[in-house]
Parts: sequence; structure tokens; C-alpha cells
Amino acid sequence: MASHLSRGALRAALSASRPRSLRCTRAASNAASSSNDDKDPQLAGYPELPWVSNQSLPPRGWWDQQMRRNFGDPVHEYDEVLSMWGPDIPHVPPRQALFQFSLAVSAFVAFGLACKYALLPERPTVPREYPYSGLVRELGGLEENKARELTDEDD
Repeated sequence: MASHLSRGALRAALSASRPRSLRCTRAASNAASSSNDDKDPQLAGYPELPWVSNQSLPPRGWWDQQMRRNFGDPVHEYDEVLSMWGPDIPHVPPRQALFQFSLAVSAFVAFGLACKYALLPERPTVPREYPYSGLVRELGGLEENKARELTDEDD
């Protein structure tokens, strides 16, 4: 019975400490960020909002559920990037995505090399051999078969 009362008290304390809306959360983060000395001079007193995408916010409990905003909330300076219509938040961390991509590429390369070298059957015939160093003498020698250099007189 005593543990049941302590759980109820714990739930009440947790629910009391939870913010009811995003406005409370953003206001608390504004107060924390306003103590910084490196303020943006172009904002001229406009609140410096945290860099949090609206896609990462919970889907319910908003005045505008599609954009996940409450009425009267300040708009972020980079609202185009952080709104619901901005770039998607990656579900896989970039380092892990790069590792998985390189793993897939190396698997394709290994498969290609296996097809080229390991699965290639041997030639059914012996390659043809020509006498006299591969017909060098019969074709006039190496000097006779070189490409001619173009000169001005040839034009």
C-alpha cells in the first residue's frame, strides 16, 4: 500500500513538472539562451529560439496540428528549414548511414569481382601463337608500323 501511494505521488510530481504546451518549453529555452553574451545583433530583441525541427515535436496537443504550433508562438528565424515542410530529419545518424552505404558499395564491388575472377570459366582453347615474335618481321618490323607524324608539308 505504501508503494502505491509513493507511485501516485511520483506521478503527480512528474505531471506537475511537465510543461503543458510548447510555449512553456520555448520560453524556458529562451531564458536559458538569452543569458549568452553572443547575441545576434540583427534580431534586435526578437527571441532567439532553439534549433529544433517541428518534425521532432509530438504530433498532438497543438492549436495548429499540421504545423505543430500554438497560436501566438514566435516564428523561428529559419522557419522554412525547421517547419514541417522543411528537409526531413534523418532517422539514422549520418555516421551510421555512411557506414551502411560503404558496406553496400563494398558488397556490390565484391560481387562484381567475384563474377569477373572467381566465376569466370577457363578458356576452352589455347590462345593463338604466331611465329617470329608475333609476325613482327612479316609485317615489316616495329619501325615500319609506327604512326606517321604530321608535319606542315603533309597538309
